Amino acid sequence: MSESDFDVPRSRPLSQADREAFLAQPHVAVLSVAGEGGRPPLTLPSWYAYRPGGTIAVIMRKGKRKSRLIAAAGVVSVSVQRSERPYRYVTVEGTVVRQERPTAEELAGVGGRYLPAESVDGWLEWELSGANPSGEPEYVEIRPDRWHTRDFS
Repeated sequence: MSESDFDVPRSRPLSQADREAFLAQPHVAVLSVAGEGGRPPLTLPSWYAYRPGGTIAVIMRKGKRKSRLIAAAGVVSVSVQRSERPYRYVTVEGTVVRQERPTAEELAGVGGRYLPAESVDGWLEWELSGANPSGEPEYVEIRPDRWHTRDFS
């Protein structure tokens, strides 16, 4: 059997403009960072924000395993995909350039992409007041160093 016997989707890399526009959409990212003590990499879904030409921002919980691993490694991979046809993905390998408590504007820049508009103010107040039982928010900025992309349209 050969490729000509069935319909094989062709793929191509995304252009720089297309990959940045795709990453700027509010997908859920999958973030991976090296594990410790022989454990495999930690890979978790994450809300994120990105503006073409800029850094990728994610919110996590200060002092939790993901936060500690990111601080130790200083590098992460972030992947987003479109699971409907035509399939498309963008994966970025990047360097952490900032990891600290977020401002209200930074929190809103990430959470506002995923929450209904009428919920953002209440969520910000809850996060910044320390009422979230999961812990204090932490803002991480990632500089894209390498891009891996495919478009199956």
